Amino acid sequence: MGGEVADVVTASGARPLWHGRALAVLGILLCAFSLRSAVASLSPVVDRIGAEFPLSSAVVGLIGTAPPVCFAVFGLLTPLLERRLGLERLAVIALGAMTVGLVARGLVGESVGLLLTTALIFAGVGMGNILLPPLVKKYFPDRIGAMMTLYTTSMAFSTFVPPLVAVPVADAAGWRFSLAVWGVFAAAGTIPWLVMLLRGDHRRVVPVPPEPEPQAEPETLRPAASEPAAITATGPIVTAPENRSLFRRLAGIPLVWALAVTFGTSSTMAYVAFAWFPSIAADLAGVNSGTAGLLLSLFAFIGLPASLLVPVLVVRFQATRPLFLIGALGGVAGITGMLLAPHPSVLWLWTVLFGLVGLLFPLSLVLISIRSRTAESAVVLSSFVQSAGYVMAAVFPVLVGVLHGATGSWTIPLIVIAAVLVAAIPAGMMAGRRGTVEDEWERRHGTW
Repeated sequence: MGGEVADVVTASGARPLWHGRALAVLGILLCAFSLRSAVASLSPVVDRIGAEFPLSSAVVGLIGTAPPVCFAVFGLLTPLLERRLGLERLAVIALGAMTVGLVARGLVGESVGLLLTTALIFAGVGMGNILLPPLVKKYFPDRIGAMMTLYTTSMAFSTFVPPLVAVPVADAAGWRFSLAVWGVFAAAGTIPWLVMLLRGDHRRVVPVPPEPEPQAEPETLRPAASEPAAITATGPIVTAPENRSLFRRLAGIPLVWALAVTFGTSSTMAYVAFAWFPSIAADLAGVNSGTAGLLLSLFAFIGLPASLLVPVLVVRFQATRPLFLIGALGGVAGITGMLLAPHPSVLWLWTVLFGLVGLLFPLSLVLISIRSRTAESAVVLSSFVQSAGYVMAAVFPVLVGVLHGATGSWTIPLIVIAAVLVAAIPAGMMAGRRGTVEDEWERRHGTW
């Protein structure tokens, strides 16, 4: 039995989420919170930084482009590092890089230092992005839906909170403190993993719940009965191909590319919105900058209920395809509304509809966990999918700006973004096909 169905039927054998793995819960949630707060805490105070020392447009542009570029590069490096260090040690390194970078960013006195510390932060974030789905796979094979809900909700919460509090904190204590304070959460996130490493908890085998009797489909999430279905500190007990070989195999599996397009579409919509949505709202509807900022927060807020609902709907009700269609077509409807009726009185409605693309992010993350059999393959799948997706996300915000500059209008850029959503629908439908990447390989080539 494949994909989501297997997670449903194993729920009866699941143990309580906190039982014996409270540190893993805390470590995952604090890491998830730090991934987004590290990114979202800078832009609200850029003007204050520029008032203290000059920020050239080139530096600001590089800082804006840095997240997806760093995420793609370190997404590719993470599996190599993980194979040598293990998930938990690499999580400590990633959170440590974020901590140092966040604190140092609050101490810089010139633009180059701001750029370098921001790059260090995003290097840590890039590793953390890849590590979280495999950590969930390793420690919560019986509670993937519940844990994915918690961690994607933590990420959604940390997306819209920093923009809301960054300016008031800067007013009260200065922009340096407003930037550096987020390092507290990253530093706290290292503690559970360090304790687990010192106690040797990461070496304990986490049992996979017993496989239910097969019903409708021949596929299975786990290895054959002759192979031990347990996960250890360095991955599955089952001998797995080297990461390089896994990358080559993944590149030949259509399901993997469908997952990459799904993730890339989600990331593209988010980075386009954060880069251009306030300008689009101001130009098309004539709203002031304050209202445009609130609309952007509304767009980001849609990700919170999405993170609460999507993992449960996918794991328990196999709702991948309906959710993808709601997100993609809702986004197209929002864009169409902005083009045809950009009136301030209804702009909030178009923003909410466009914000439905926020369904795609938690959808993509939970699919990475359930479309792989083991933590080891989840690391490489997460790296492949997210790196490819972030390359796509790095291209389109720049393309939107170029098209706007060339045409002097938002019509063509918005049509292009709507076309991306429509073009991604076949990939979303393929990603909803139950089974794992190992199943896909074995159907085509034999033994994984």
